[in-house]
Amino acid sequence: MNWDRIEGNWKQFKGTAKVKWGKLTDDELDVIAGRREHLAGKIQEAYGITLETTEDQIAQWQADQKEARMAEEVPTVAAPLKDIQ
Repeated sequence: MNWDRIEGNWKQFKGTAKVKWGKLTDDELDVIAGRREHLAGKIQEAYGITLETTEDQIAQWQADQKEARMAEEVPTVAAPLKDIQ
């Protein structure tokens, strides 16, 4: 999943970001508005971690979002139609 999709649907992704980085406030997440650089900066500030560690966490979270979305989109198989007599 590319970041443009996350940014464009930030309201949907904001909840999982809050779960992952619980120190970030709802107001901070609103201001971030899906912008990756802003997210990275707020994570670094809140957790006191390096940019490299922050980027690793964001990349993993992004991959998790892709996996979760794919699991939601599992196609259903239609039952075969039976002959009507």
